[in-house]
Amino acid sequence: MKKNILMTLFLAVCVALPGFSQTVNKLSKKEKKEGWALLFNGKSFDGWRQCNGAAMPANWVIEEDAMKVVIGEGKSPGQGANGDILFQGKKFKNFELSIDWKASKMANSGIFFNVREVPGKPIYYASPEIQVLDNVDATDNKIDSHLAGSLYDMLPADPKTVHPAGSWNTIVIKVKDGQVTHTQNGVKVVSYSLWTPEWDVLVAKSKFKTFPGFAEGISKEGFIGLQDHGYPVWFRNIKIREL
Repeated sequence: MKKNILMTLFLAVCVALPGFSQTVNKLSKKEKKEGWALLFNGKSFDGWRQCNGAAMPANWVIEEDAMKVVIGEGKSPGQGANGDILFQGKKFKNFELSIDWKASKMANSGIFFNVREVPGKPIYYASPEIQVLDNVDATDNKIDSHLAGSLYDMLPADPKTVHPAGSWNTIVIKVKDGQVTHTQNGVKVVSYSLWTPEWDVLVAKSKFKTFPGFAEGISKEGFIGLQDHGYPVWFRNIKIREL
């Protein structure tokens, strides 16, 4: 009897935990009331396609109720297979985006917003990137602003807020009238303002200063995107609400 009671309590606690399998890729009544919408149902790639393409790239699969990018055929770790993807259903302007991500050992990837699709150009040509990384073993871990949760190559996130490779993390990106925040595993780690002199300084000090897409200016709205950087990375609980 005691064993049964303990098992019942254990299951009750598990069901209540965020990210437990029964709540993955589902919205609560509260979230629905607040206007959240799922961008991934956990079963198919409906709504997603290759950046500058019409279909999903071959190196994306569904595993563990998550969308997973894998190393492309004939590629080595760190070599993307032109597998960057977009949620094609809508361009977003003011929003709150929440994504769970998990990195494999040494993995590197990214989350993009306000993506402006330009034929022949990569997804990062004119879009801010939120870094996804195995902070411990990835080769691109030598610069603070290249660590997980950072505004890539511009503003660093606190590495103490990141769970290790093989563990799930949650990043929330809020964009409202150009004011942007990154909240990583419940901690606000980055804030900045688009289309301001301060933003121009950040760009001028980064690798993007030579990118024509950044020189032209980040779009006022755009697609949500995920990166194929040639490492296994999982994404789930992809949800958004417009503000």
